[in-house]
Amino acid sequence: MPDEHRPRRKLRLWEAWALSVGMMGPTLAMGLNGAGVADAVGTAVPLVFLLGLLGVALVGYGFWRLTRHISHAGSVYALAGSTIGPRAGFFGGFALLGTYIAFLTCTLAATGVFVNAFLAALGIHDSGPWIVISLIAALGVTVLNSRDTRITARALLLIEGIGILAMLVLSAVVVIRVGTGSAPHGQRFDLTPFTTGGHSASAIVSATVFAFLSWAGFEACTSLGEETDEPKRNIPRALVGSIVLTGILYVGVMFAQTIGFGTDHRGIAAFASAESSLSTLAGQYIGTWFALVIAFTAAAAAFAGALSSSAAASRLCFALARDGFGPRRLARTHPRTHAPVPALRTTGVIGVLLCATVWAAGTGAFDAYYWFATIGVLCLLVAYAVAGAGVIAFTLSGRGRIPRWEVAVPVAAIAYLVFVYVEQSTGQEAPYSYFPWIAGAWCLAGAAIVVLAPERAQRIGDSLRAEQTDDAGPVPADQAHDPLPPHPAQPSGRPS
Repeated sequence: MPDEHRPRRKLRLWEAWALSVGMMGPTLAMGLNGAGVADAVGTAVPLVFLLGLLGVALVGYGFWRLTRHISHAGSVYALAGSTIGPRAGFFGGFALLGTYIAFLTCTLAATGVFVNAFLAALGIHDSGPWIVISLIAALGVTVLNSRDTRITARALLLIEGIGILAMLVLSAVVVIRVGTGSAPHGQRFDLTPFTTGGHSASAIVSATVFAFLSWAGFEACTSLGEETDEPKRNIPRALVGSIVLTGILYVGVMFAQTIGFGTDHRGIAAFASAESSLSTLAGQYIGTWFALVIAFTAAAAAFAGALSSSAAASRLCFALARDGFGPRRLARTHPRTHAPVPALRTTGVIGVLLCATVWAAGTGAFDAYYWFATIGVLCLLVAYAVAGAGVIAFTLSGRGRIPRWEVAVPVAAIAYLVFVYVEQSTGQEAPYSYFPWIAGAWCLAGAAIVVLAPERAQRIGDSLRAEQTDDAGPVPADQAHDPLPPHPAQPSGRPS
């Protein structure tokens, strides 16, 4: 494939890992997602996150398996397209594009929320409408992502690194003070948070939905498959590292928060009602100054989430346009930085317009964040399920020489994803009851495109095959079980 249609490989393992960490946003996840779990299962929050780690590990297995054989900027689009077929690939990629755009929009709104909150904590209460901060954040995100990809990775690592360090310091102080009997309200150290706390197994499993959301976006590093050194070694490692390391962090921080608030009824109620649990505990256990530090890291983490979402969305747009879906202009990269600048600008404009639309309708930034985050997660569940189906097809084809009994893992992952989707879609009040329909409509639009425009699917299949040949050379005869239709590949992989 010509150089202008493929970013230059230059990222190292830790830089690819940083994109996934930035997309997950550990600081935001730990500050916002524990309250819902505490409201549902009381003190069993760490147990729920431990089970959530097992659920996301099932899903992550599929990405780990496929990225050892396939490296591409299109993530699910390429993983499913190369294993099941171009139509499935486009469908999964289209669902994932909806996720990344929704995540970009919600993190831009979250930046507005947390920057205003941080300014208010400093005594600046008239900082203007949140849409202004979101617009500034969108410009900053686009400018940073338009430069060398390594700058984006290092910015993400710095921002999230500060946030993670602050969480670890807070957690250590909480555990020490509770353990030594010097907690603010006499909270006591115990390990009951790793038990069900009297709740039923179904309630515990249902609550893992909240925990699962904290890992949403762990696969973002797969969109750097064409920009990472030794991608078939480093991308799988980045995937495993992002899941395992954040899993340990999440379980540990949630345990500290649970005992920090207290395991009695008063503590559970305080945890469940906290708007930002980390800031609340920071004020109680360390002081107002550290609560300000936490507030700042939350604002920075929201910006980091937007930075990561923009990077992933633009690369997926780039991959789709390169293979014939969308304007050819979106398949261009900057001659010096090799960043997909037209795609970056396009996705940035879409994110700002969506933010502006809900702001003009009188919606607050917090609501905008949760609305688009929910829509994005619902689309993501569909994309993950398509990727899981690709793992099943790839395993049964024998191309990767994977033991066939391992099919049980992606089957279990798909079953878990269906469970999470159903849980997110039932028993919700408006407007959340509308979001499954919105996400479903987006995914159905992708399905309609591949049904009504089969020539596009064929063009995508030809391009994917050509790109894989360019990347890895011809497939050995003993592995030549190609699920794609047997049509000749175009020499360059460029849109025809």
